[in-house]
Amino acid sequence: MLLTIDIGNTVVTIGVFEGEKLLSTFRLSTNSRRLSDEYGLQLVSLLNLKGIDHSRIDSACICSGVPPLTVVFTDLCRAFFDVTPLTVSAGVRTGLRILYDNPRDVGADRIADAVAAIQLYSPPLVVVDLGTATVFDVVNREGEYLGGAISPGISLAADALFFNASQLRRVELVAPRSVVGRNTINALQSGLVYGYASLVTGMVNLIKAEIGQDARVIGTGGLVPVIAGETDVFDDINQELTLIGLRLIYGMNQEKPARTRNPASPL
Repeated sequence: MLLTIDIGNTVVTIGVFEGEKLLSTFRLSTNSRRLSDEYGLQLVSLLNLKGIDHSRIDSACICSGVPPLTVVFTDLCRAFFDVTPLTVSAGVRTGLRILYDNPRDVGADRIADAVAAIQLYSPPLVVVDLGTATVFDVVNREGEYLGGAISPGISLAADALFFNASQLRRVELVAPRSVVGRNTINALQSGLVYGYASLVTGMVNLIKAEIGQDARVIGTGGLVPVIAGETDVFDDINQELTLIGLRLIYGMNQEKPARTRNPASPL
């Protein structure tokens, strides 16, 4: 079984694959102060609750946007599953041609999203990942990664309002009945939900106009359900896109042994 781990700034998303089948997913809060034993015990408990024998985990693949936790989860994989994970970084085969000014600047999760999208859908593509940040990734008709755009995520924008405006308070991220809010709660909900739905729709339209291609638009990320019902811009929603990308990338690097007893050996 393959353990895939996407370490984001807010959530660590974990998937377990048997072959191409995704058996289960787990979401843990990101906390760079937690130790590998803490995360490991929690993960093993969750696997057991799902009826997955953790001793059957024989490989792992990680992408990370939080460097301190890359080490933590690498140690976790070695201590709890006796595997050295493949970490998506420069030098790892992805099959993706990156046309960024500096390809090393592209986040590993963005690469995984693009790899999975190309495999599952027909380019050209726009992948919209709604998480801590709202990220747009663009793949042209030739399957090349062009670049994209990054804006603050919905929750991040909401937190900025609550922390900096003393008379505003946290609200549930759901669409109100009307765009014109008649009270502060509905006004905030309108600005956040309808506002971000408009941001995504507008950015996708601008991207399509700039590349001159009618790309398929794929939504992913933990917050995509918040706005998916308020815009018709998405052709598909796939919240497992990053995990699938990690599975595919691991497969491209399969000649490297999945299990090793020497943690110091190179990937």
